[in-house]
Amino acid sequence: MQIVKTIQELRPIIQGWRKEGLSVGLVPTMGYLHDGHKSLIVKAVGENDRVVVSDFVNPTQFGVNEDLSTYPRDLERDAAVCKEAGAALVFHPEPEEMYFPDSCTFVDMDSLTKGLCGKARPTHFRGVCTVVSKLFHIVAPDRAYFGQKDAQQLAVIRRMVRDLDFGITIVGCPIVREADGLAMSSRNAYLNEEERKAAIILHESLALGEKMLEDGERDGAKIREAILGSLDREPLAKVDYVEVVDAETLEPVEDIHRPILAALAVYIGKTRLIDNFTFDAFK
Repeated sequence: MQIVKTIQELRPIIQGWRKEGLSVGLVPTMGYLHDGHKSLIVKAVGENDRVVVSDFVNPTQFGVNEDLSTYPRDLERDAAVCKEAGAALVFHPEPEEMYFPDSCTFVDMDSLTKGLCGKARPTHFRGVCTVVSKLFHIVAPDRAYFGQKDAQQLAVIRRMVRDLDFGITIVGCPIVREADGLAMSSRNAYLNEEERKAAIILHESLALGEKMLEDGERDGAKIREAILGSLDREPLAKVDYVEVVDAETLEPVEDIHRPILAALAVYIGKTRLIDNFTFDAFK
């Protein structure tokens, strides 16, 4: 497995694979890989001849006073995960490699980025769309793999690929959870022991909402209130948002008759965690 740090070095490798007629998968990450990331790589390896994992903490998707400087990084550990999962190459550029000093071009969108995480992080998805677009141009994959835990990001990337005719298949992969239900996340490393125990309230609260849907409840407001009520049981939990939205448009829904996404963002101490579930009983 190779570790490549520059676009100039990466492109000839990709071109060589293409000349051999090989398919290419891309798993974009910000590093500090866990079993959730590993599951994406394993799936990509199963569906492509060669897999590139990008390992890049993207500065443009962090807002003012967010955790860019403290975001966990461990390339040696990441490389071991990628090698074990079967990746062919890790692309690990510096910010200066990805962005010119006078860069003034961004990729952005309306509607899908206004609510949920975009409401509190207004520049976040502009950064996500820009860096993912750049990675798509640099790697030119056949398929790209994203986790369902970042459900809004997955919806945004799918829409961007459709709207801008990238010709890349976007593969969404299930949330991978710890034994107690907490969604795996690089930011879980921030939690102390007490906070880690408290964090399971996210999954427990969403599970309550999912059970209501399975039992026939179709009032979005009632499901949202039940999730909020459950979160309120945990003193360390401070809610950023809880929303029940259309799975495609990400607009809030009252009467549920189409596939929906129930998503939340909650601070446990100083750590902001997200989780969600989708519900589709209308096929």
